[in-house]
Amino acid sequence: MSLAFLLCLLAVFALAAIGTPIGYSLLLGGITYLAIQGADLSLAAEQLIQSLYDSFVLLAVPLFIVAANIMNAGTVSTKLLDFCVAIVGRFRGGLGQVNIVSSLIFAGMSGSAVADAAGIGKIIISMMTKDGRYPPGYAAAITAASATIGPIIPPSIPMVMYALISDQSVGYLFLAGVIPGLFMGLMLMVFNYAMAIRLNVPMEEPVPARQIPRITFRAIPVLLMPAILLGGIYGGAATPTEAAALAALYALFLSVFIYRSLSFREFVTQMRESARQAATVGIVIGCALIFNYIVASERIPEALQHWLAGMDLSPLAFLLMINLLLLLLGCLLDATTIILVILPLFIPACKALGIDLLHFGVVAIVNCMIGLITPPYGILLFVINALTGISLRDIITNILPFVAALLLALALLIFFPGLSLWLPRQFGYVG
Repeated sequence: MSLAFLLCLLAVFALAAIGTPIGYSLLLGGITYLAIQGADLSLAAEQLIQSLYDSFVLLAVPLFIVAANIMNAGTVSTKLLDFCVAIVGRFRGGLGQVNIVSSLIFAGMSGSAVADAAGIGKIIISMMTKDGRYPPGYAAAITAASATIGPIIPPSIPMVMYALISDQSVGYLFLAGVIPGLFMGLMLMVFNYAMAIRLNVPMEEPVPARQIPRITFRAIPVLLMPAILLGGIYGGAATPTEAAALAALYALFLSVFIYRSLSFREFVTQMRESARQAATVGIVIGCALIFNYIVASERIPEALQHWLAGMDLSPLAFLLMINLLLLLLGCLLDATTIILVILPLFIPACKALGIDLLHFGVVAIVNCMIGLITPPYGILLFVINALTGISLRDIITNILPFVAALLLALALLIFFPGLSLWLPRQFGYVG
């Protein structure tokens, strides 16, 4: 590891510590490295442009962002919540279960944890805290925890990013996330049930059976979206990028023609916001790829691989060690940075140890999603706080049991690779 690389790292961390956006921190760190090495500084721009233009699959990211924003602007979220209340609202901890189930369904449409939390978060938290049914901190905590499922069940923006750095199939990655996502939801529902008993939360008034068909009928267009999206991919009719475009178009069709809840002015606002968000993500991705070029130039992955070989670790011990490291990093870094900058360091070692890269990707992304709700850098905690005004202290205090539930789910995913790999194998995956 050269002095130039150490100074590059120092520049990245120093800039991030004073509040510089992580994308710019990576870019300036990369320029620092090139300047010290005496390389042409235009190499940074060349790597950024080539990396983005050579990655066709990255077009899916802004398209999923557009789809999520259009759904949030319309009444799609409300129809989804009405359906979930009718189905699971009658059980113990009913509105908490509604929160989790609605996140599971919304996950099949947005691909983003932040979109999930923003889309249904404010509505469901208001429902839960009305008339003092649930403590505000608890309602906010379960909303943040259930939003972590969003990028696990397909479609998934983080999985698109992982496909970019690991050369894995986006389609197989999407399939690999289905069972883990459902399993995370099940664990959260079990913990919510136990917490509802401990808090003595009153049972909700069940929706009359005669109203359920009408509520379900109104929600059918929303519920069809994951089926159309995934059916297009696995039926061979569309690539993941084309499916993302289809998702955005279908979300627009629902909001304008079916529910008639999206005005032209609101549409323009959402497109402007989508462009801003996509540009932010694009800067981080591009600058992270510059950093990856530097890491490859320094031969860091090979050095790490030789070091691990000297330790004679088993694949399971390696996975456990890496996941402990990722949990610590998740408290300090955002998920995009971990996926694009940190995970590429370990992919050669995974190959050498015979660890399936599909399994590793799912486990690592689940780990990164847990990082979204762990302080001090739990971005979902800040999103919920900004949406509702509920104090961070309250949210963090109440979220710890749900973090424990998700950590238990993560441990089981590590020990039982079949949870991730069974479904892709049914569709022909042989990795």
